[in-house]
Amino acid sequence: MKIVLLGTGHIGYAIARLLHHGGDYQIIAADRDARALTAMETLGVRTALVDFNDHDALCALLSGNDACLNALPYHMATAVAKAAKLSGVHYFDLTEDVRATRVIAKLAAGADTAFMPQCGLAPGFIGIAAHHLARDFDDIHEVKMRVGALPEFPTNELKYNLTWSVDGLVNEYCHPCEAIRDGKMQDIQPLEGLEHFSLDGVEYEAFNTSGGLGTLCNTLSGKVRNLDYKSVRYPGHRNLVKFLLEELRLRDDQEQLKAILRKSVPSTMQDVVLVFVTVSGMRRGQYVQEVFSRKIFAQTAADGVHESAIQITTAAGICAALDLFREGKLPTRGFIRQEQIALPDFLANRYGRAYGGQGGSLHAGSQRTQEAALAA
Repeated sequence: MKIVLLGTGHIGYAIARLLHHGGDYQIIAADRDARALTAMETLGVRTALVDFNDHDALCALLSGNDACLNALPYHMATAVAKAAKLSGVHYFDLTEDVRATRVIAKLAAGADTAFMPQCGLAPGFIGIAAHHLARDFDDIHEVKMRVGALPEFPTNELKYNLTWSVDGLVNEYCHPCEAIRDGKMQDIQPLEGLEHFSLDGVEYEAFNTSGGLGTLCNTLSGKVRNLDYKSVRYPGHRNLVKFLLEELRLRDDQEQLKAILRKSVPSTMQDVVLVFVTVSGMRRGQYVQEVFSRKIFAQTAADGVHESAIQITTAAGICAALDLFREGKLPTRGFIRQEQIALPDFLANRYGRAYGGQGGSLHAGSQRTQEAALAA
């Protein structure tokens, strides 16, 4: 299968490594920065230098291939999806942007190729897990989806380090969040809904952020009373972010906020990804709850390359989606929702195993939760 990978940053590199070593994909990795392509060339992957804002050049690059994997910033999603449609290639991306996903869904209507956005961690895997837990309830009362991409060793006042895109981080802190309340779909405010919980003896907070639900609101509309997604952080983070956005009014100057974060908040490769889903409701006349949890840590691969937890989980998400598509386990045309992937298929996939499937790495204490959920 011939693949064009757009974007060769940390996530793009992790995607390329997985697919290159898998042996079933011919990859062209493209970027507008020649220096960013060096690592790909060292890996043995073909490269292309392209200006992503040049529509004709992008279409020429995509034409003749089977699929496009978009690992560019979220604001490029719609432009790349349009080029993919015109070029007749299948489209996969990692966007968390709600508006971009809606545009892509419209592009996919009646298309001869497949469009599958939101293939990362959240949105992405979190929706697959939540949908799986909810499938056997007779009456779903509540679905809570919680995800954190966190430093393993927080030391600053924010209790946070940069582990992924600053653009994506600010986007999810500043835009309305989809939810279902009392059976009705609605938009709720980011940074609200603060709650606290503990997992494995560690205290966390969670609050509303945009984009993590993916398409699950539409999928479960009319079937669930309450559904929401919140980002997980260490206690105290939310209040400091609200101070920056509201009291310093950086919500109105997001580029300045991004510059401050890039300058003052260090990045880290020593991170942990936390996934926590609870579903409660009625089953065979009883009120029950199912829980799915994961902690995935940064690790060093067999070839000696160190990868962060967010690299591992995000790359695994889009690679597993592509792999399952290639194997014929997903529709071949139109818009594909993440929750159309069966969780057992995902966890059994060679790439999805990163989340703790057969042969994958798994945080101690999480296996019993998964087995109970899968057996339900």
